[in-house]
Amino acid sequence: MFILSIELLCILNVFWVQGGAIPCELYYLLKDEKDVHFTFGNYRGDGIDKAGQGMASSKFCLNIAGDTPSSNRLFDAIASQCVPVIISDGIELPFEDVLDHSEFGVFVRASDAVKKGYLLYLLRGIKKDQWTVLWERLKEIAPHFEYRYPSQPGDAVDMVWEAVLRKKSSVQFRHHRTNRYTRSEALLKRI
Repeated sequence: MFILSIELLCILNVFWVQGGAIPCELYYLLKDEKDVHFTFGNYRGDGIDKAGQGMASSKFCLNIAGDTPSSNRLFDAIASQCVPVIISDGIELPFEDVLDHSEFGVFVRASDAVKKGYLLYLLRGIKKDQWTVLWERLKEIAPHFEYRYPSQPGDAVDMVWEAVLRKKSSVQFRHHRTNRYTRSEALLKRI
């Protein structure tokens, strides 16, 4: 059975976020499809629980461009073991320097996602064994997206600190490379 879960936390928000038309267009393209489940949740009441249940019972969960470079929707999809379908052309994904997100998710260009029938044709065309490969890899990497206290090796907190260290190293590398000749040139000016 094909089920697609789309978590739209606030349909009104889509008009002011970057790429804001995409969630609305997708909603109107998909709202009458039999295997598509929309969750309009919020942090009050049982909205979070409903969204989690919808994601956990779905094969695919849309992660649409939002008002931040990355959002909790991706973390929620992974925690729910729902293969993420990422619709955001320029998104910066967490831990992308060490994890290949295409091994456990599906990427769709925003311009393609809003073409009538394109998204469902693509997702329904993914064979069960292909989906299973994505899902198995998703289960393998899921611990990297879990926050634990106290932190454990390979959990989200550890991954964030490792990313900071890698970024710091690359910043230092660029700084040193940029300044290779600066000191030498300063010495020449003194002569």
